[in-house]
Amino acid sequence: MEADTIVARATPPGRGAVALVRLSGPRALAIGRTLAPGLPGSPTPRAQRLAELFDPTTGEVLDRALVTFFPGPASYTGEDVVELALHGSPLLVAMVEECCRKAGARPARPGEFTRRAWLHGKLDLVQAEAVIDLIEAGSPAAHRAAVSQVEGGLSRRIAGLREGLVDLEALLVHYLDFPEEDDAPVSLDGIAAEGRRLSEAVGRLVATAPEGELLREGALVVLAGRPNAGKSSLFNALLGEERAIVTELPGTTRDALEARLAIGGFPFRLVDTAGLRKGRERVERMGIEVARRWLAAADLVLLCVPLDEEVGEEEERFVASLPEEARLILVRSCADRVPGRGEGEAGEDEPERAGDGGGRAGDGPRSRWEAGPDALPPERVHRTLALSAMEGTGLAELREAMRELVFSGLAAGSWDAPVVTRGRQREGLEAAGAAVDAFVAAVEGGIPVEMAGTHLKSAATALEELLGVIPQEEVLDRVFERFCIGK
Repeated sequence: MEADTIVARATPPGRGAVALVRLSGPRALAIGRTLAPGLPGSPTPRAQRLAELFDPTTGEVLDRALVTFFPGPASYTGEDVVELALHGSPLLVAMVEECCRKAGARPARPGEFTRRAWLHGKLDLVQAEAVIDLIEAGSPAAHRAAVSQVEGGLSRRIAGLREGLVDLEALLVHYLDFPEEDDAPVSLDGIAAEGRRLSEAVGRLVATAPEGELLREGALVVLAGRPNAGKSSLFNALLGEERAIVTELPGTTRDALEARLAIGGFPFRLVDTAGLRKGRERVERMGIEVARRWLAAADLVLLCVPLDEEVGEEEERFVASLPEEARLILVRSCADRVPGRGEGEAGEDEPERAGDGGGRAGDGPRSRWEAGPDALPPERVHRTLALSAMEGTGLAELREAMRELVFSGLAAGSWDAPVVTRGRQREGLEAAGAAVDAFVAAVEGGIPVEMAGTHLKSAATALEELLGVIPQEEVLDRVFERFCIGK
């Protein structure tokens, strides 16, 4: 365990009404009393006390602060903790931190308070990761998932898988001890079946990772289309504010413009990009190249084509160039320019008419795909919606479609169900699942069960490393490096 005492500001930098300076370690109370000599030797735990703070070197009064003592192990870190609630002056905070350092504390490293909480068994590594997720949560769904993990929801599920491994190992030991018993409680076939059930349980948890990681990072939604297709107007309409410049001149957007928003409680990163065409000047060509890089990483693409224009070869080539995993919504924009249309699925109230996909802009919609049945492959277009960003019609349907396409699993289930939200968690579970699968394959392949059992040891090790039961310094550094100082 750590023997030194650390200090750091626990509130964001800058001026404010209140700033919090936190001490943790064996000398936290002694150092606190050095600055606040009026503090009793045994202050009431978790009770705020108004006290004058002094510079112990000069005797100068620094501030009147609220001082709170949290004795270990009943504290966040499991150690003695003292918190000083000061007036929110950056200079005052710096002076108090300096006095604490002179009295024997050292500056805390990023995430060191939470790391000490892990060291003292106050939380496991998955819960520690959830602390930073809770701080950074940008949507109600991300917040709820982080709260669930901080309270141990995912940890309990992983611990349950670890218990399943222990039970499986117990069956294996019993089989090895009584291989010839007629009334043995389980056969090799039964052991393999238990292994398959455990592998399926791991797989169900791993299956939450794609949406879980997007829940933490925000799903990347890229608006694409030809110049003047209504992308920037749609960008502004979804955000509810004027962020992108909108003019009748083509090629106005030269660079990617990104903004975050929550839709139906779920986080999205919305990106407006340059119009896709052969650039007429170097700056526009650079903007189009930036757009293509965003599109290569997109989780969802909103392809904008005005409702009074045809879906043509440019859109066909664009859809063909998208990654297979990218979801696509065909947005028939500028529906206000077509009388009698402007809401719902494109073409839903328009009878299909024969044609070869030709026609002129302004002729009006021709079919469900607005350019003949073969203009865009139906298997690549997940939804087709007509809307008007100017009038706001169709926006509610678009938001619902975005939520359903990207977060279908989470939207259909409980927000409080355990979700894998980090690559480290997914990798650990995948390693455990692969080891269990290898065990089942070995048993079914006639490998001696003593040798097959080594795979269960590997699976248990993967889960224990995931929870931090088996600490790895490199993993710990990676977990805590993103924490702010003071947490």
